[in-house]
Amino acid sequence: MKTMEDQRTSFEFDKESLALVEKIIARYPPGKQKSALLPLLHMAQAEAGGWLSRETMDYVASLLKLQPVEVYEVATFYTMFNLQPVGNCVIEVCRTGPCWLNGAEEIIAHLEHRLQIKAGETTPDGKFTLKTVECLAACGNAPVMQAGIKYYENLDVEKIDAFLDDCSSKDATTRQNPYK
Repeated sequence: MKTMEDQRTSFEFDKESLALVEKIIARYPPGKQKSALLPLLHMAQAEAGGWLSRETMDYVASLLKLQPVEVYEVATFYTMFNLQPVGNCVIEVCRTGPCWLNGAEEIIAHLEHRLQIKAGETTPDGKFTLKTVECLAACGNAPVMQAGIKYYENLDVEKIDAFLDDCSSKDATTRQNPYK
């Protein structure tokens, strides 16, 4: 895995990933390679340490024969893409209506207290990043958070503590390449 410093100067997929990139691009009609942008950004983020530097986005643009700004527009629009370094475990707590009404504010406050950071920050040891996000589409089980590809629903302080203790004891990571 590339370090933060390595990513600032260059990023390239390995041969295995490039073969997968070709398969993903081939799913779309000729001239419509931009449709592969989201999967390629997900792959790049997973392989580049959990975030997308400008150089990484430029590399993805070159693979798809796009202008870099076309990639920046997408990466800055979606909260699933991190444009700054993040911790090994990225915790995203929904803060919209149903979650807020069911205690998301308290969940966020408890996470901030336990981790000793504010939303949008990463712990000094690089283990956890806390983010607040818009709807995670599990309103019936609010409040909800996501860590990696896993959802945690009907949250309360005890469930948060169990999650944090489990992640801390395993030195867990939520960085996964969903295409491998």
